[in-house]
Order: sequence, then C-alpha cells, then structure tokens
Amino acid sequence: MARRSPQSIWSRSFQRAVGALTQRTVKAGSQALKRSLRPTAKAKAPRGQAQGDWIPGVALSPMGARRYHLFKPHGVQLHERLPLLVMLHGCGQDAESFALSTRMNRLAARERFLVLYPEQDRRANPQGCWNWYGTRTKVAYGEAAILMAAVQQVRLLYPVDPERMAIAGMSAGASMAALMVTRYPDQFKAVAMHSGVPPGAAESSVSALAAMRGRGATQALSTHTHWPALLVIHGDRDAIVAASNGQAAAKLWAEAAGPHVEKSRQVSRGRRHPMTVTDFKVRGGRTVATLCSIGGLAHAWSGGHARQAYSDAQGPDASRMIWSFVAKQFAGTPFANA
Repeated sequence: MARRSPQSIWSRSFQRAVGALTQRTVKAGSQALKRSLRPTAKAKAPRGQAQGDWIPGVALSPMGARRYHLFKPHGVQLHERLPLLVMLHGCGQDAESFALSTRMNRLAARERFLVLYPEQDRRANPQGCWNWYGTRTKVAYGEAAILMAAVQQVRLLYPVDPERMAIAGMSAGASMAALMVTRYPDQFKAVAMHSGVPPGAAESSVSALAAMRGRGATQALSTHTHWPALLVIHGDRDAIVAASNGQAAAKLWAEAAGPHVEKSRQVSRGRRHPMTVTDFKVRGGRTVATLCSIGGLAHAWSGGHARQAYSDAQGPDASRMIWSFVAKQFAGTPFANA
C-alpha cells in the first residue's frame, strides 16, 4: 500500500477538522444567526464610521487562515437577507484603514448591505499585498481559496443573500478580486477593480512589475462562461499601476462576451475630477463592463477620506459608484453614475 506524505496526512486532517467545525455550526443554525444579529459593545465600527457592528473573525481553509472584519448595519432582523460586498484592501493597508479610506460602511449602513474586509497576513506578504501574481507557484490560487472560505463562513454565520454577492478591491486587492471571479465566477454578480491589473497579466513578482507598468500579456477569458459584470475605476495619472491596465481589463471582459459596442460619455460635476465613462455592451443592450477613467487621479481611492493614505478626497466617489453598479447588477438593470 502506498505511503502517504506528512503533508497529505496533515491536509486531510485539516479538512476533516474544518468539516467537523462547519457541521457543528450548521446544526447550531438559528442560534448562531441570533447571536450574529445581536449587537456587542466590543464590536463597534471603526472611529468615524457609521453605526453598526464591526465583527472580527478568522477564515479557515486547507490553504491557511486569514483574519477578517465584517460590517453589519444595526437593526438587521431575523427574516432579512442582505447583499454582501467583499472589499479587498491594497498594499500597506488593513481592514480598518481600508474601511476608513473608502467610507464604505457609511454607505452600507444607509443602503443596508454587509461588507466583508479580509486582511492579508504580513507573514504571507511583508507589505500586506494580496499575492495576485503568484500563479506559477499557485500561491495566488491558495489565497483565493482562503478568501472564498471567508465568504462561505460569513454566508453560514450571518444573514447573507447568496444571490446578491459582489467583490471589489483597490490596487493589489483589485487584482485579486479579478482573479477571484476567474476562479469562482458563479459566486459573484459583479466585480469592481479600482487601480488594478487584469487577471492573467502576471505569474510571478518579476512579471507583476512589468504588468503594473502596462506591459503584461493578458490571457483571454473563456467565451463559454457567464462572467460577472465588471466595473473598472482608474486614474489617468496613476504612476504605480498604469492606466492602460484598466482599459485592458474592460476589453478582456468585453471580448469574452462576444460582439460588442463601446459607448463613451464625459462626466464632470463641480470641483470633482472629470471622468470618461465607457460602457461595453453586447447584443440586447446588456452591459458587461464599464470603464471609468478619472482625469487627474493618481494611485488613490477616488473620493476617499482626506486623512487616509491612498485616498483622494476630490472624487468622484468610487464607493458610491461601486455600490450603484453592484446594486444594478443585483436588480438586473443598467448601470448609472452615482
């Protein structure tokens, strides 16, 4: 009989432990849900954020574990099922700083949706970046599996509507969000990339640098898969991730959908940065991708908190744009600017 390696034995043991934990949680079903709906004094949202619960957690998978925080608006009822937006931070950020920068929790409290903020482990990446480029070593796929485990855990413990889930990210988080939907396209209705690199543009840290400069060779997406709708937000003065990556990502989605048309419009409001919005539509008028190129924006969250790193307070408000786009996909209606 073939001998199993220690790694194989450990992996099987880990999977059994996680499976047992999941089964116990399912049996606890209604009790766990009631506890999740009960506000706690120790789980308040970050300072300056909206009223709601800021709930810590740890996602477990055979590929490892990651911390996360979940924002849940106050007053969620037992019968409610809320949309879930997964938010992946950029390099040098964590869950709390990303929540403060984007102010997504304020929007979630008003519009009533849950926000999941996974957090990269500094032992996995010293700069706190998601390893979106590590496809050659499979590290990227392992992290995607951990992130999906976080989504599944939150679905199990909290009042998530599984038919209304979307994912968004900034910089490395945007690149990982795009990779996530290529791995789990049926799990999300929409994906939003803010200043990221399209999937398939890099396979190592060396090729990642070239891809960030706009010299990555993207791989075509399958034309037989119904991909979640894509929103791309990118500044035309981004010196970290070239703006051409935004165009490449939108084109990738549009080409996978088949014959399409592109229609652009200029949007300028008050003192906000102006932007060019290009919709990529297929036959029948369905929008498969929307590219928002923001004039004068560097590598920063558009409309973010002025006192946070990687934020540009001048706007337009990327968080509102993302939620508007996501909500339209949930409802099956076209995207309109927020």
